[in-house]
Amino acid sequence: MAFNSNLRNGRRKLKSEINVVPYIDVMLVLLIIFMAVPPAQNPSEIKLPSAERSTQPPDDYINISVKSNAQLQIGINGKNSSAPEDMSSRTAVIERLRAMHAEHPDYPVMISGDRESKYDDVIQMISEAKKMGINRVGLATK
Repeated sequence: MAFNSNLRNGRRKLKSEINVVPYIDVMLVLLIIFMAVPPAQNPSEIKLPSAERSTQPPDDYINISVKSNAQLQIGINGKNSSAPEDMSSRTAVIERLRAMHAEHPDYPVMISGDRESKYDDVIQMISEAKKMGINRVGLATK
């Protein structure tokens, strides 16, 4: 009969491994909890800041209209003097804005974005107006 050498000496060999099964069970329970609990805030909901009406809106201004179908129009005092153009031809609208601003350097620029228009299109127009050195750029609201 062959005896185990560990038992013959009276000592048992200790296991030096970590049993990870309970940790996996805990991790799976936590994963299920995080998947089942809804987030505290709806990520698609945006809380925009409110703005008060300015004390005296400008009488004369250059307006840029950003439409929902990615078209731009430019005009003076709310009257569009150009045909709608695609956002791909934004450089033509910017050149027209530069010419209008050269004719009327004291006119502020009002940018009106349609409710369904892309936020990025409106921001790009504000950025382009600021790059031209137009200090008075505003957003039109109802």
